[in-house]
Amino acid sequence: PCGFWGPFSPLHEGRQAPGIQTPQRQAMFIAQLAHESGGFRYMEEIASGAAYEGRADLGNTQPGDGRRFKGRGPIQLTGRANYAAFTAWARSMDPRAPDFVADPDAVLTDPWEGLAPIWFWDRGDLNRYADQGDFLTVTRRINGGTNGLADRERRYVQAALVLLGYSPREVRRFQTAPETP
Repeated sequence: PCGFWGPFSPLHEGRQAPGIQTPQRQAMFIAQLAHESGGFRYMEEIASGAAYEGRADLGNTQPGDGRRFKGRGPIQLTGRANYAAFTAWARSMDPRAPDFVADPDAVLTDPWEGLAPIWFWDRGDLNRYADQGDFLTVTRRINGGTNGLADRERRYVQAALVLLGYSPREVRRFQTAPETP
C-alpha cells in the first residue's frame, strides 16, 4: 500500500498537513497528487527518466541523473536538485532522515512518501493558488506545463464532494441539497 495514506500520513486520523487546512486547499492537493500518480496507482514515474538527462533546471548535471532522479512519490519528485533540497528539509526535522540523493528510492518509504508532496507544495507556495482556484498555475508549478488540466479539475470536484460528505458521483445531489444555516 501507498505509504502516503499509512499511519505516518499527515492526513491520517484527522491530522492535517501544515497549511493545507481548508477544504479548497485539501481538494486541490488531493486532485493534483491523484493526477500525478495515476489515481495513486504509480509511485514511480512510468517513463525511464531519460528525458530529464542533462536538465540543468532540475539539477541533473551528472551522467545518469535523468534516470536516477526520475519522478517518485505521489507528486513525482523529480531532479537531483529537488532530491537534495528535500533531503535538507527532511534532515532539518529529523537528522536521521535518509540522504535521498544517495538513495532516491528512499523517497518511497514512510513517512517520506507522504512528506515529499507536502514539502513540494509548501516550497512552491501552492496554497496561494489553491485559495484562488487557479488550476493552471498549480498545474504548471507541479508539472511544468498544463498536462492533464481537465483531469485535475475533475479530480478536484470529486475530492471536494467527498470532503463535504458526498460520494464522488453525487454532483446532482449536492447541487439540489437544501442550504443549511
